[in-house]
Amino acid sequence: MTLSVRRATIGDAEAIAAIYAHHVLHGTATYEVVPPTEDETVEKILTVSGRSWPFLVACDGDQVVGYAYATQFRDRPAYAYACENSIYVAHDRRGGGIGKLLLKALLEGAEAHGFRRMVAVIGGAEPASVALHGSCGFEHAGRLTGMGWKAGRWLDTVYMQIALGSGISTAPVAPGKG
Repeated sequence: MTLSVRRATIGDAEAIAAIYAHHVLHGTATYEVVPPTEDETVEKILTVSGRSWPFLVACDGDQVVGYAYATQFRDRPAYAYACENSIYVAHDRRGGGIGKLLLKALLEGAEAHGFRRMVAVIGGAEPASVALHGSCGFEHAGRLTGMGWKAGRWLDTVYMQIALGSGISTAPVAPGKG
């Protein structure tokens, strides 16, 4: 296995959509119940990349085996320095370090953009995702109980966060400027 991480392109949309579709249909990490189409995935890639936010894919050779991206935490201007991450690994490749590889690269990309905080909103309070984020330095920030109904049960959402760059110790510069 030769893993690499690179920026996502619209040519990756089919693979990204397939990876996410499995999680939508068979998992609880996302609260979506209908997988986005390939065209909707292209739009997502273009939107995220168009804002200069990191959208990355992990590849084993030429095969996309996972992806991750960061988006502004909320739309309001005061949130311009806080981002939320999303990380998904192909269901048959989980547990092999792909998520950690992606998360580390995503942290670097988000910091380079100028984000000062990254938040993980972990649907289903997935233990593997909590462990992944914890292994990369994220700290628990809260738990919302019974926030989603999927797979015949109520699901909790766990919030974790990490400081990027100088965090909140200094005033920020304009997003995308360091």
